Amino acid sequence: MSRPQNVGIKAIEVYIPKNYVNQAELEKFDEIPSGKYTIGLGQTNMSFVDDREDIYSLALTVTSRLLENYNVDTNNIGRLEVGTETLLDKSKSVKSVLMQLFGENTDIEGVDTMNACYGGTSAVINAISWVESSSWDGRDAMVVSGDIAIYSKGNARPTGGVGAVALLIGPDAPIVFDPTRGSFMEHTYDFYKPDFTSEYPVVDGHFSLTCYTRAIDQCYQAYSKKITKEKGKTVGVYDHFDYNAFHVPTYI
Repeated sequence: MSRPQNVGIKAIEVYIPKNYVNQAELEKFDEIPSGKYTIGLGQTNMSFVDDREDIYSLALTVTSRLLENYNVDTNNIGRLEVGTETLLDKSKSVKSVLMQLFGENTDIEGVDTMNACYGGTSAVINAISWVESSSWDGRDAMVVSGDIAIYSKGNARPTGGVGAVALLIGPDAPIVFDPTRGSFMEHTYDFYKPDFTSEYPVVDGHFSLTCYTRAIDQCYQAYSKKITKEKGKTVGVYDHFDYNAFHVPTYI
């Protein structure tokens, strides 16, 4: 079997619940200056779920829609990765719940990657690495990422929301991934969920922004070093990249 070429995204499906809070109305309710959420955070609405939806239903919905809308043969899926930080069970994975959609095809590798924000990205990287590896058996991979982000009353609450995305990963894709990556990871306590009885995280917003901008810079430096082969030399942001996508609402 020939090695896969042009590995990337072959199909995308997004699901956002129909229930939402208008951010302009939330500004009035919180009695804060107009535009703090809509302009400052760049958001017009914040989605939420009712008692009939959870991370399982979100993942099932977006996965089933991808399979149906793109006529994906479930037997042609060899890896399924899930990225989330929304837990309903500390042992049973969301991936195992999604296996209901794949019929008799039980030969599917992959599992959940649990991590704040980065879980979905890591799941995509894992899927790509599988397609490019010696373990690849010619089938495509799927990545499902979703979360229910809720916060207690305060400054962080308008940054919440709900959504899920499903990606079909494989060779000969219209959106091809650059094989060069720059990564950065460190031990910090800017955002974490130590209380298993609560959905609310502990957040230090200003420190988290510092961590984010430092991580962006370090990833850029690491990527540039791999491209230029020289330490301290960077690629031009505007010359090398066509578009720059950042973490919302913490864009820069």
